[in-house]
Amino acid sequence: MDKVWDCVIVGGGAAGLSAALVLGRARRHTLVVDAGEQSNLAASGIGGLLGFDGVPPAQLYAKARHELAAYPSVAVREGEVVTGAASDGGFTVELGDGGAVQTRRVLLATGMRYEFPSVPGMAELWGRSVFHCPFCHGWEVRDRPLAVLADGDRGVHMATLLRGWSDDVALLTGGPATLTDAHRSSLAEAGVAVDERVVASVASTGGELESVVFADGTRMAREGLLVATTLHQRGALAGKLGVKLAAPGPVSADAIEVDEMCQTSVPGVFAAGDASTQRPQVAAAIAAGSAAAASIVASFQEER
Repeated sequence: MDKVWDCVIVGGGAAGLSAALVLGRARRHTLVVDAGEQSNLAASGIGGLLGFDGVPPAQLYAKARHELAAYPSVAVREGEVVTGAASDGGFTVELGDGGAVQTRRVLLATGMRYEFPSVPGMAELWGRSVFHCPFCHGWEVRDRPLAVLADGDRGVHMATLLRGWSDDVALLTGGPATLTDAHRSSLAEAGVAVDERVVASVASTGGELESVVFADGTRMAREGLLVATTLHQRGALAGKLGVKLAAPGPVSADAIEVDEMCQTSVPGVFAAGDASTQRPQVAAAIAAGSAAAASIVASFQEER
């Protein structure tokens, strides 16, 4: 552990690699530790990312790593950071292989774990015709018969939003709905049908959604399903470092709380990307990673 890094970035997804590029260009010794568990790897392409629209996520990450290779101060290491603690004015982070490294700053760019309903057949279609974000996947299922699996305020928001991509949208509440009269009025005005039957499974053909199967055995033909998901921290690292988590929001249950400089409640620990937002999106993660890196560089100036 003789070498002390300027920054260890935990996570090699969009936010982490973006931050590494900025830190590399600022000549800061940076180590990216990547467990290779990016949530969007299941998607066939990234929707709405300028210059990479429709490009498979793995291709984006490979190109980013290729670009980082031009900067001698940046290293990328496969593995997992299992814990970390303050040490000698910086931090010591321990890796899953038993090794440990010292660093002056830590950037948490771990992404999040997406939890969606445990409906048989859904996992196999996740990231394609079953999705969580219409901005990412709506274009690919435009003008097709679509459905939203959600309830309450969130269900109404998602269903009326999805109407921008199709005239045929149904809201599936998965059981007796908690919809108010105002909710039902908004849905009716938007032309969204409501179905309160229990969803038993989803059926597919050729790897694409074909229909939603209800507990009563009937089916609704659908070619796209927008699902309410909840984001959770991938592990206990944020807690072990002592950073404060934000109150549960509509999307993320335990996002890391950061200020406008991407600084967490623990000095020297920063966070960017899905791990610290209620709006998970590749473009936003790239921007956040870049901003976090600039803040980290600025923190060294302030330290002087």
